[in-house]
Amino acid sequence: MRLILDTVTFIWAVSSPQRLSRAAMAALRKETTVREISVVSLAEIAVKQISGKLTFGKGDAVAGVADLRLRVLPYAARHGFRLFDLPAHHADPFDRQIIAQALVENVPVVTPDEAFSLYEGLKVVW
Repeated sequence: MRLILDTVTFIWAVSSPQRLSRAAMAALRKETTVREISVVSLAEIAVKQISGKLTFGKGDAVAGVADLRLRVLPYAARHGFRLFDLPAHHADPFDRQIIAQALVENVPVVTPDEAFSLYEGLKVVW
């Protein structure tokens, strides 16, 4: 099974794993799970860290990707084109990109964000 961690899930998994739900933790711990993070999440962390909204920095992100054994999922044109078809359930542009990517890849997203569940066809783990 493949799973995409959304940005907050990634940050929590690295800095405060006790905040993850039991279902999320169980899914991430499965030996057969392919854990992924979107390159969009890395961009979001960089933008928010530079603007002072986040103290989680580049070193934390690099270490987190390695420690959690995450595969970084690139963002492709097909993901961007899917954005045109998304309803406006979520205002955050980074989350919308992750949602579009997950829908195109047909991969569940691990997230506590309830707005993700509003997107038809998107599987959410939490």
